[in-house]
Amino acid sequence: MRYGLALPNGGGPFGDARTLVELTQLAEAAGWDGVFLEDYIIHHSAPDAPTCDPWVALGAMALATQHIRLGIEVTPLSRRRPWKVAREAVTVDHLSSGRLILGVGAGDVGDPGFGKVGEATDLKTRAHMLDEALAILAGLWSGQPFSFHGDHYHLDEMTFQPTPIQQPRIPIWIGGNWPHKGVLRRAATWDGFCGGKAHAEDEDWRLTPDETRQLIADIQRQRTSPTPCEIVLGGSERGPDPDADRALIASLAEVGATWWIEYVHSGLGDLPTLRELVARGPLRSA
Repeated sequence: MRYGLALPNGGGPFGDARTLVELTQLAEAAGWDGVFLEDYIIHHSAPDAPTCDPWVALGAMALATQHIRLGIEVTPLSRRRPWKVAREAVTVDHLSSGRLILGVGAGDVGDPGFGKVGEATDLKTRAHMLDEALAILAGLWSGQPFSFHGDHYHLDEMTFQPTPIQQPRIPIWIGGNWPHKGVLRRAATWDGFCGGKAHAEDEDWRLTPDETRQLIADIQRQRTSPTPCEIVLGGSERGPDPDADRALIASLAEVGATWWIEYVHSGLGDLPTLRELVARGPLRSA
């Protein structure tokens, strides 16, 4: 099991990219395996909150660290130009000497970064755009002449250089909820699943060990790649009982989960408190 730290790119001190760099350095020193930023234009719960660009922050984080994995969890490709993301991701991959992980998704239903700027809000349209964008990323990262003509994106032949340091490509994790068929199909096609489960408003969105076992089976039935698919769970703040959290993490690892993500956000305290939360390190189980 690897342990990641999820940080927002807005709200309180997280709106300053220098804070994200500082916390990432603390995370590396404290033994975290990865730091993952969110990617939104306007903060999802506080539209007027200070917010920074996560890709610019990732470049700074890459230069300020040595070995910790860095990533986005997730960028909504349906409001991004895939050729721009391809360039950004390769640049961060090189700045970090091959430590980038790219999480992608269709985007949250109520994300104001779609509707307020005239981007697609229909989920089926977004999902189709996501699939086309993923094909474009892989094609451009190949370093070979590539063209694409789909329903949403059109590229005349072009060749992107340099290629990513990581081969055959930068790892792509698919964000979303089990058991949605499109999410499972994409996770089986690419390199990982990061998310939770479809749920009612009064239900927990996190997967149980039994549900995780079923998730993995659903992915494996469709998977053709010989490489393993990362199963990335968690995504909430640490609970009041560390032993109970460790037991849960161990039970998820036992059925095949490969990453546990802990969320640190401005609602948990001021900047000195947030530094302490990062510096205490992950809840590693034996």
